[in-house]
Amino acid sequence: MKTILMIATGGTIASTGQPGELTPTLSGRELVHKLVQEVPLLDGLCNLDYVQPMNIDSTNMRPRNWLEIASHIEKNYDAYDGFVVLHGTDTMAYTAAALSYLIQDSPKPIVLTGSQQPMGNPFTDAKLNMYQSLLYACDEASHDVSIVFSGQVICGTRAHKQRTMSFNAFTSMNFPAIAVIRNNKIIRTSARAAHSETCKSAAHPRFYRQLDEKALVLKLTPELNPSIFELLKRDYSAVILETFGIGGIPEHADASYEKAIFDWVDSGRTLVITTQVDEEGLDLGVYEVGRAYANHPGILRGADMSTEALVAKTMWVLGQTSNPQERAQLFYTPINHDRMDV
Repeated sequence: MKTILMIATGGTIASTGQPGELTPTLSGRELVHKLVQEVPLLDGLCNLDYVQPMNIDSTNMRPRNWLEIASHIEKNYDAYDGFVVLHGTDTMAYTAAALSYLIQDSPKPIVLTGSQQPMGNPFTDAKLNMYQSLLYACDEASHDVSIVFSGQVICGTRAHKQRTMSFNAFTSMNFPAIAVIRNNKIIRTSARAAHSETCKSAAHPRFYRQLDEKALVLKLTPELNPSIFELLKRDYSAVILETFGIGGIPEHADASYEKAIFDWVDSGRTLVITTQVDEEGLDLGVYEVGRAYANHPGILRGADMSTEALVAKTMWVLGQTSNPQERAQLFYTPINHDRMDV
């Protein structure tokens, strides 16, 4: 029987109180005890241990917390067959992406889950999500970082919270779900077949311990003043710019955007260009309003990556090297299916 380590971090699943006053108070021990008591299907599925590095609302989750979660997985990696991270839904996609970069090519599954309703709510989705996460973590074919939620298994770099209240809160962005779980059966797609062999052949994942959190998402809106790039220089090393449509950046007579953006990257900072449209990704070569930025040194193209993955990957890349060429090489290397343009 496999042994799974559950890492409790807080979130709605651990919350108690009335609406408007919900706060994470249940410990990992209480969550596991309640799950074992109320979900008889767990009997004989796995041995279950837990740790509780934090108990916070996921709104308060920060890059330093990502590193802490990753360190618990690293130090316990050889002792367990898989890991389930209990996490609030609001920033779960960011944490799943971050763990995908901090722990690469893991032959063991690292699963994130949570719930839209607290564990103690009579109509909670917490029990099913926890059970299905453990079921997936115990399966021989499971590996790498993923989110299991509402019967869907989503690659850790492709998840996006699409709904604030419904149980099917997450969607898989520009990439098929890894699997669905129905009637206690895992029905897999072929999306990760080749990668599965790579992970299973690796004896151990690659762990990384550095992030640089000085990355900001900036969303273009009509008449956004490009002087904002100058204001951001004090506090940020990278900007992830969400452009219009497939990659449109305003082209005014004074060339103010082009000047501001080129000045930003020519000063040694990083610019990642993406689109504020959720689906189908970026292509700077389609319209003249984007073509000027397609090949300028220091400008990275986000392709069809999610914003959550772009934030986490940019922080990871900045944490590994200060060399622009090395940053570009790391950024364009696909990790856990985060981009499909190469």
